[in-house]
Amino acid sequence: MREIVMDTETTGLDPVQGHRIVEIGAIELVHHVPTGRHYHQYVNPERDMPDEAFRVHGLGTDFLEDFPVFVAIVDDFLAFIADSPLVIHNASFDLRFLNAELKQARRPLLPNARAIDTLPIAQRKFPGAPANLDALCRRFNVDGSARKLHGALLDSELLAEVYLHLKGGRQVDLGLGVQPAGRTTGPARAAATPRPHRRFAVPPSELEAHEAFVAALKDPVWRR
Repeated sequence: MREIVMDTETTGLDPVQGHRIVEIGAIELVHHVPTGRHYHQYVNPERDMPDEAFRVHGLGTDFLEDFPVFVAIVDDFLAFIADSPLVIHNASFDLRFLNAELKQARRPLLPNARAIDTLPIAQRKFPGAPANLDALCRRFNVDGSARKLHGALLDSELLAEVYLHLKGGRQVDLGLGVQPAGRTTGPARAAATPRPHRRFAVPPSELEAHEAFVAALKDPVWRR
């Protein structure tokens, strides 16, 4: 089962107000576990960077102006995500921006049904507790020390670990298949020494009670 964990960084909070995507990060999962394949791209938003957004991710206008615009990278991005489900924290935010960019690039939009939103999953699992990515990293002991600023790829990597914990941890199947040669599923054990068979004497009172019980049955198996 292939899934894509992803995140975006933007110039602001609302694409309707002219804000644009400036970074996309995506991690490939198979059976909830990262495969090592990822997609990462900075994007020239073709506009200035507001101070509020710069304080969040540290991506300035001078840095971004040398990167391609969204329409130049859209096909590579769509090829990477293919038709896989998209695991996103607060998915409505990212999908609004992605669909605004896709509409402008004349590409099909991403339906909301494709998103697995980890925010409501965490809110249902831990009602009343903080459910932002930093709080979930602390809860699951995911090392977020490198997260000084928001970054789409780093946040996707952290979310991939958080998502695995939300799904129940690192046991991704029941392990009922045949094990490869030379592998074991648990700690090594010393060979067991067989014990000799032991005989137990049954008191006459119990034998009599058993015979009375059998006699009261119709066609008991003990008489066959």
